[in-house]
Amino acid sequence: MARNAARPLSPHLTIWKPGIHMTVSILNRAMGVGLATVGAVAFLSWIVAMAAGAETYATFMGWAAWPPAYVLWIGLTFVYFFHLCAGLRHFVLDVGAGYELKSNRTWAWMTVVASVALTALVWLTAFAKGAF
Repeated sequence: MARNAARPLSPHLTIWKPGIHMTVSILNRAMGVGLATVGAVAFLSWIVAMAAGAETYATFMGWAAWPPAYVLWIGLTFVYFFHLCAGLRHFVLDVGAGYELKSNRTWAWMTVVASVALTALVWLTAFAKGAF
């Protein structure tokens, strides 16, 4: 297909200065893939452990409740909330609002802040209620 020389080329990533709004948008997609992959592996491992019997399930739960494994669970919780908040941000952008640079940056920062706050709220509540 021949290019019409009268039409300008679309700017590439080398033209744009990276900002929080670009970073949040890219991380939203990457974290969605990671959430689906790691979440699916963890869920399938849990199902297989249940199907394999009580001893295998107890072993799985021992590993899942191992304190260093909390890094995985807290990380998955953060990724879930980040993907949720960024998805809501993209929904607002899809309806045509929030494209002004200042509001776009503000909502991108709010995505990060809300993700951290929601993750902290969930895990502080879980630890306070003695769930672990």
